[in-house]
Order: sequence, then structure tokens, then C-alpha cells
Amino acid sequence: MKDILFKRQDSLRVFLDNVYSNHNLSAIVRSCDAVNIGKLYYRHQKDIKLNDNITMGSHKWIFTEYISNIEEFYNSMKEYQIVVTSLDENSLDFREIDYTKPTLIVMGNEVEGVSQTSLKYATYKVTIPMYGMAESLNVSVSTAIILYEAERQRKLKGMYDKMSIDEKIYQNSLKKWAYDDIIAKELKRPRMYQYSDGSVKWLNQKKDKNV
Repeated sequence: MKDILFKRQDSLRVFLDNVYSNHNLSAIVRSCDAVNIGKLYYRHQKDIKLNDNITMGSHKWIFTEYISNIEEFYNSMKEYQIVVTSLDENSLDFREIDYTKPTLIVMGNEVEGVSQTSLKYATYKVTIPMYGMAESLNVSVSTAIILYEAERQRKLKGMYDKMSIDEKIYQNSLKKWAYDDIIAKELKRPRMYQYSDGSVKWLNQKKDKNV
């Protein structure tokens, strides 16, 4: 846990601009955890419904925040370059961006793309080159591709070798994660329930596959 927080890239963040699919959301969360981004923002719905089979528990380690006012949000991110995915003919190849700078990557849904507000605040509009018949990739795939370009650049610059998050956030997150981990293990621990007639039932006990 300490190593994960130490390597967390506080200045690399992702904003999901109306991405609705639970499958895509779950896959994106897993990619964000893999690259260890600072925070994931979203504005499609207050309660994210994720697929545990896809996230593989990674959603527990990602800092998330619901955005209710997109204009206020972008105004609060003035220290970040806003990298917005777009099929605009003037968009840059996503690899041309310097992701070692404080960066907010903005992803939109596959039907409408990002909102006009996101395009208005974009520092750069980027696209992933496509050479086949399809015009675009699945949003979760696109997010992973861009994130790993950011990871490549940051790793080369040694940014994963020094802590970037605030010390207070580091300590508070460490305590919360440790507590949640203990609770999760305790809930899975086999425990005995005794009925009034004296009979006993074991809860959360794994069955022996050899029986």
C-alpha cells in the first residue's frame, strides 16, 4: 500500500465526460489503477455501478470525484493542460503531447464524444491514429492507450521514483486502506453461528474441493 501511494501520479488525472456504459467504466477504472493516476473525475451519474469481475477490486484504490458543474470544474483545473480526445481533423496525434506536465485527460462517450464545454476548455485536442475501416476505438481501449503513453513518458523521467501526493493525503489514505483491508478480511473469515437448539452453522467457510 505504501509503495502504491508513493508512486501515485497526482498530476495525471482523467475526466469521464458522460461515459455511461458500466462495462467501459469498469475497464477504465482498472486502467487508471494500473497507471496509478491521481484522481478519476466523472459527471454522468452520482453513483457509479461497476462490474467487480472487470475492475478486479481496483476501484477500491482509485480516488474518484463526482463533478456537478463542469464549468467550475475546468476553471479549478487551470494548472493542468486539458487533453481532450476528439475526431476533429486538426487534432494532434496523442503521442505528441508531453504528459510529464500536469495533465487532465478527457474522454467522452462513443456516440457523441466529449461535450462542447470540454472542447472549449481544451488545451490540446488529440486522436489515436486509425488505419482500418473503423473510425474510433472503444473508449476504455482509447483511455488505456493514452494512459500508457503518459506512463511511458513519466517512467522515463523518473516520476514514479518520487512521491508526488500531499503527505497528509498519503497518511490518511494509508490508514483508510489498511482499515478497509482489515474489515474485508474479517468479513471473509469463517465464523460460527449457534442456534438456540445448540446446533452450529459455519458462515463464510470455504468448501473442501476434495470432498
